[in-house]
Amino acid sequence: MVDLALPPLRLRNIGADVAVGDFVVADDLGDRVQRVLTRRSAFVRRASFEGSRATAHTIAANVDVVMLIHALTSPPKQRRLERELVLAWDSGAVPVVVLTKDDLVDDAAAGVAALRDVAPGVDICVASGITGTGVERLRAYAADNATIALLGASGVGKSTLVNALVGDSRQHTAEVRDGDQRGRHTTTASELVPLPAGGWLIDTPGVRAVSLWSSGRGIERAFADVFELMDRCRFRDCKHDDEPECAVRNAIEHGALDARRLISMQRLVAEEAALEAEQRAKQKALDRRGVRRPRKET
Repeated sequence: MVDLALPPLRLRNIGADVAVGDFVVADDLGDRVQRVLTRRSAFVRRASFEGSRATAHTIAANVDVVMLIHALTSPPKQRRLERELVLAWDSGAVPVVVLTKDDLVDDAAAGVAALRDVAPGVDICVASGITGTGVERLRAYAADNATIALLGASGVGKSTLVNALVGDSRQHTAEVRDGDQRGRHTTTASELVPLPAGGWLIDTPGVRAVSLWSSGRGIERAFADVFELMDRCRFRDCKHDDEPECAVRNAIEHGALDARRLISMQRLVAEEAALEAEQRAKQKALDRRGVRRPRKET
């Protein structure tokens, strides 16, 4: 348990891969990070800047629940949510979809239904940081001192929701643009915030590009409905094109599966394969230069 009465300890993290939520060991002088303890979970994406495509960027660590924030005032972003779910499942945390700005729409049912189609087996919550709708339900995910991370694009109401969860105006908020409902970055750095009834909240800056990193079973879990159909295909190597007795094509033809869902899964599988090839090429280049691989901490 962290003692909040103690003043924060400021450490230099030169040479250490540290993310918000990490537990670290300080050196004897209490001046810098000596090592980072093994993470039980980590929300990792590909670095977004050019020249580092094969480099990982850890957004948050030791998270129990990842809340993927979308606004009801914007058209449902199914393809973005699919990517977020792949990363969330691979992180080791439990994903929850949160639809914000319930106070600004007449009926949330259509938005919920649209995203439920691409989030099989995932909790979907409707909330408003203004009226307080759904806030207590979201706080319940922090039971037993759990850590929640909020992730979403700028302008989806993340900062307003943080203020409602924490119980004060901790985060600055700003209006979205009328034309495209895009927001400005009011959160500029990830922050670990204690919740009043226990547990922790990690707020992160708006994530515009949801780039995959190496997947474990993230794609399989995010597309559980498609993979279940694939198991029923006649041929194990079915490409779901014109093969006989293809359960996936049959489901698409009968309206049980959206064809865009299959295309999205195939694109993400191809993207992941390309990224893994880049990573292998990068490591071979480092090996030729004699650069040692980083030692894993225990």
